[in-house]
Amino acid sequence: MTRLLAIAFLLTLPAQAAEPLGPPGLPASAFPKPDRPVAEIITPLWAAEADRDKVDEVGQVARLMTIAPGETVADIGAGSGYYVTRLSRIVGPAGRIFGEDVIPRYLDDLSRRVRSEKLSNVTVVRGEPHDPRLPPNSVDAAVLVHMYHEISQPFGLLHNLAGAMKPGGRVGIVDDDDIPSNHGTPPALLRCELSAAGYRETGFHKLEGGSHYLAVFEAPAAAARPDPAKIKPCKDETTRAKAR
Repeated sequence: MTRLLAIAFLLTLPAQAAEPLGPPGLPASAFPKPDRPVAEIITPLWAAEADRDKVDEVGQVARLMTIAPGETVADIGAGSGYYVTRLSRIVGPAGRIFGEDVIPRYLDDLSRRVRSEKLSNVTVVRGEPHDPRLPPNSVDAAVLVHMYHEISQPFGLLHNLAGAMKPGGRVGIVDDDDIPSNHGTPPALLRCELSAAGYRETGFHKLEGGSHYLAVFEAPAAAARPDPAKIKPCKDETTRAKAR
């Protein structure tokens, strides 16, 4: 009985301690607050994995973003690891996946999943709400899936994420076309905030099998990022219109 209790206790411990991989970027206080609601983080999994697999959600995103074997991909707000596990197979043993999150419980569960599935090309990363804390100039592509509306300081996160991207790095944002308080982001608001942070839109796609979209942007070079003091928050006109 004592041995069984000891095993049960060990299984409750994190598989590995998730730590930041990069130096801290600029603090959240350096950036203006967004002029929109920020949705609460309520779950590590947006929808059932089997349902998402039926429409090949990750495959759609990977093809549209031209994610290829050997690349380094960051899943920002990785949650339960739905994208992490599938992207791990796509980039292959020569590639690398950063599964980043800010919620300790999510990070612990993700670490256990990575260990259980023996994903040797995955590194679990503890970030901050305004800073993914990834190594500079290390990421070919980043995905932010059904979580952009939960980012309390989007300008800070985008600024600090750009510092981790390689030249020409692609950033894909998957979200619903809805107001932030309903866990979505209107495309016009998304484009405005990304543009304010120096990102250039390169593609917009409605994903098959649901109401969500994929917006793809090229991250600015670290030296070309806008001065945080000059960033103007974007007005959330969609929320304002629905409130009238």
